Amino acid sequence: MNEKPSHGLVAYLKGPGQQIAIAIAVLVVLFIFFSLFGSNFYSWDTLISIFDSSYYTGFMAIGMTLVIISGGIDLSVGTVTVGSALIGGVAYNVWKLPMGQCLLLIVLTGTLFGLMNGFFIGKLNIPPFIATLGAQFISMGLCSVAARVQTMRYPSITHADGWFKTVFFKTTSGFPMGAMWLVFFFILAWVLLQYTKLGNYTYAIGNSEETVRLSGINTSNWKLLIYTVSGFFSGLAGVIYAATFTSITPQTGGGLEMYAIAACVIGGASLAGGVGSLAGTMIGVLVINVLKQGLMSMWIPVQWQQVLIGVVVVAAVLVDVIRSKRARSA
Repeated sequence: MNEKPSHGLVAYLKGPGQQIAIAIAVLVVLFIFFSLFGSNFYSWDTLISIFDSSYYTGFMAIGMTLVIISGGIDLSVGTVTVGSALIGGVAYNVWKLPMGQCLLLIVLTGTLFGLMNGFFIGKLNIPPFIATLGAQFISMGLCSVAARVQTMRYPSITHADGWFKTVFFKTTSGFPMGAMWLVFFFILAWVLLQYTKLGNYTYAIGNSEETVRLSGINTSNWKLLIYTVSGFFSGLAGVIYAATFTSITPQTGGGLEMYAIAACVIGGASLAGGVGSLAGTMIGVLVINVLKQGLMSMWIPVQWQQVLIGVVVVAAVLVDVIRSKRARSA
């Protein structure tokens, strides 16, 4: 029902653990390669940049992991993340709400979009690709309308209301608070995935939804919950995004979901469903961001960075396909 080993460590390493081991090896090779051939890649500033860009991607990827394990996909996490941050900016700049309430509104907005996805997919049986693609445009459009297509700005760290940057991003001394929050919610999500009915049914639905349904379990309710949780993590990503970038531009965020999907696949999640782990996903997040920073250190244009990241994703999917075929033939 899930990825936990049933026949000891050796069996685990031959199964899902194998992809995680590959992801770790790729991470090490990339770091060594860019350290040797990149310009100033092997530096403290580069390491900080890698972690800084990993926070909001990591939150999106946690929610995406649950969705992919269940056999679904969520193409709206990028626009929901940025759109939620945009709504928080409207609440602060236009509605003049206290910063604490604005941050809660960001999380609530992401959760509501996740609930909408879950309703479309779980209750109306709309295919996840179509439902979340629609939600991508809906979130992008509605949040832009709420902002009147104006860029929303959050207060700087020196402003009285800029306390949220030191709480959710990093302190004035440079301590990575974003990493602390990511670790905390990673542990929370890991517990949910490993030790609750939500986790058990997530893996079960991904393995065989029909079997789960025939056993008397209401899969539509669990799918609704899975996508709601994904939206919740997109809302958290929105908080980190606002703390990271300050200025939030309307009608952006499209494409961020691909980094979350890539991190899951690189970390061993199968797009066929039923396989994946949060630990692997976090390694995938680091692989993606090391790759991005490394390519920038070699002065490779952004367009070619996207091409190479796409190649890495395709390679990861190919490894998953080969592994799945071997497992079926064994």
